[in-house]
Amino acid sequence: MDWGTELWDQCDTIDKHTQSGLELVEKYVKFVKERTEIEQQYAKQLRNLVKKYASKRGKDDQENRFTNHQSFQDILNEMNDYAGQREVIAENMMIRICCELTKYLQELKQERKSYLLEAKRAQQSLENGYKQLESSKKRFEREWREAERAAQYAEKTDQDLNATKADVEKAKQQAHLRTHIAEECKNEYASQLQKFNKEQNQFYYSSIPQVFNKLQDMDERRVQRLAEGYALFADTEKRVLPIIGKCLEGITKAGANTDSKQDSLTLIEQHKSGFDRPGDLEFEDYSQGINRTSSESSLGTPKGPLELLGKNRNKLWPFSKKSKPTATEDFAHLPPEQRRKKLQRKMDDIRKELQKEQDQSEALLKMKDVYEKNSQMGNPDSLSPQITQTAQNVERLRGELAKYESWLMEAGGRGESVRYSSHLNNNGAINRPNNANSGEGDLSQPIYTEFEDDFDDEEVDAPIGQCMALYSFPGSSEGTLSMQEGDMLSVVEEDKGDGWTRVRSTNGDEGYIPTSYVKITIPQ
Repeated sequence: MDWGTELWDQCDTIDKHTQSGLELVEKYVKFVKERTEIEQQYAKQLRNLVKKYASKRGKDDQENRFTNHQSFQDILNEMNDYAGQREVIAENMMIRICCELTKYLQELKQERKSYLLEAKRAQQSLENGYKQLESSKKRFEREWREAERAAQYAEKTDQDLNATKADVEKAKQQAHLRTHIAEECKNEYASQLQKFNKEQNQFYYSSIPQVFNKLQDMDERRVQRLAEGYALFADTEKRVLPIIGKCLEGITKAGANTDSKQDSLTLIEQHKSGFDRPGDLEFEDYSQGINRTSSESSLGTPKGPLELLGKNRNKLWPFSKKSKPTATEDFAHLPPEQRRKKLQRKMDDIRKELQKEQDQSEALLKMKDVYEKNSQMGNPDSLSPQITQTAQNVERLRGELAKYESWLMEAGGRGESVRYSSHLNNNGAINRPNNANSGEGDLSQPIYTEFEDDFDDEEVDAPIGQCMALYSFPGSSEGTLSMQEGDMLSVVEEDKGDGWTRVRSTNGDEGYIPTSYVKITIPQ
């Protein structure tokens, strides 16, 4: 059957093309999976790199105050974010491309299998019809030949003079029977032929073209879906490009924020000792020893200038290498300037903790008041242990603050005993300073001995803001300024961390006042 061979050659060609297309989808899925693994490994290595070089110390580390160190940490943070975006790329590729195409590929394989099975069934049906046609044709041919032989035998018997009448009748009946059978086989063959032609027409003009059209449609959908997968590959990268661009901009900004001059000033500020520079050496006249008497010279050999100079060698260089001193609580082992900074930072930490305890105490008292007014809310006595504990914490912190203030005064800094002179009453409430008659004895003592020289021969500074007095302050110490509650003053110099602000009154007098006694407003 040439028509069958040619047809199935075409079917085989189409199937090979379809199979090749499905294999291409598999290749693309494998390609994207490997790319995803590369992205994941790249992101993992970046994160490990960031973790390796990230500072193990806290934000309070002195090195982190330098701009070049800060910029490097900023770069590491940006690289960590960049690694996160690579992970996003890998995740999106896996979900949007690999998983979706793998699922779609399985659907295509099942669809292709069903179309090929449909074509195979149509072909088997046509082959069965052809076999029936051949069978009926052969039978018709056989029966027709038998009918011809029977007719010839009947005619021969009829012409035979020796044949009886019965033999002639029998031969004619046999010929008639064979002719009738041959006619039936002929009709059956004609019916099978008509049926096969109809099936063959249906096969070539309907069944197989439908299968081919379905395979064509499936292949076109495969190509379209694969094209979408190609586009998603690029779209996945494009989606994170703005964020990656911001990461790169952050790295560029980190480089621009590096300031060599600022780092030098920071280094100087961190390690400034506060030692006074040594004064000039006095001239020592060793020529006076030439005219000494023998009795004087017999007392001992005069020392040379280098020997005498050795006594003052430490004065020439006070930072000579020594054994590291033992650290003490008052930081007396540090140079003066470093000691003041350490004490000031310690005081700031204590103030924060003290403020926290005071806020907690106020909250507990308010809660107790609510409980007393409405017993259904809770038992007020249940808060007494917490109030007592908070009061003890406040007193302890106030004692520590006073201790560090005294050390700061000893180191040459400005004390702030006035700022935290408030105390808890019997109920644990915080008493705020009221006025100059509050009975605080330390207000009459000099707060800072250097105030008396602060305003000598100075030019008048322009005010940088305004402040309103919340409490009265006597200003009885040298360098301070008295004020009454509600007074408006001009801010000349902000609080530098020591708790004092320099202000000017309406009559032109200047001095220092406690920062906590005023509400400061500085325009931006």
